[in-house]
Amino acid sequence: MSETIRVERHEGVLEIIFDRPERKNALTLAMYTEAARQLQLAGDDDAIRCVMVRGEGGHFSSGNDLKDFMNDPPVDEDSPVFRFLLALRRCPKPVIAAVEGYAIGIGTTMLLHCDLVYAARSTRFRLPFVELGLVPEAGSSLILGQIAGHRLAAELLYLGDFFDGEMALRCGIVNELVEDGEVATRAHKVAQRLAAKSPQALRLTKSLLRRGDEQEVIEAMRAEAAIFAARLGSEDFQAAVAGFLGKK
Repeated sequence: MSETIRVERHEGVLEIIFDRPERKNALTLAMYTEAARQLQLAGDDDAIRCVMVRGEGGHFSSGNDLKDFMNDPPVDEDSPVFRFLLALRRCPKPVIAAVEGYAIGIGTTMLLHCDLVYAARSTRFRLPFVELGLVPEAGSSLILGQIAGHRLAAELLYLGDFFDGEMALRCGIVNELVEDGEVATRAHKVAQRLAAKSPQALRLTKSLLRRGDEQEVIEAMRAEAAIFAARLGSEDFQAAVAGFLGKK
């Protein structure tokens, strides 16, 4: 198990915790690989009824660890990032996210593949892809437009500004805003309710909810990944990386 992914079990609930608080839970390739493995194991384990994802230390995730990301960028569907997103989306059990602090880049877009999302009111979301000379990922160019509408999706993706929990709620990214310090407790209570329900009924209901747009979402993820990979060699992205690393 990765030292920066922690797993806990609570009465039918598997909790996957991003445990790298000193970097605001910036995600490494090893973390993606381990999180994907745990999601797949949860899907096959009859004792697990529900999965919960959260971050340690007051932040959900500040996005990709840029240095690690640049050493092995996601250029195809076999990349750890793509495998994680597929495992998250295809997990047959309900997946709940408890979000607080920073939720930047994939820290926001992965939420689009969770079933239920609870966020602290002070959470700061951001989709900075254009700012980095890149394009959206994780199917967000499709899903965000579907749930928020074209104009709101364009505002968040084109401008790349931070936005708050109220905007995330308005856009359908989160289900509910919770007072600061209480989001994990709220998500746990919902997870326990789901764990007490019929696992077969939940599994079938989730498969029906996903059935209509599954192929469309996967195709969007593939199209984004191809353009994203090409943009990694662009002058825009190289300048953005140099500027970011220069601040370190």
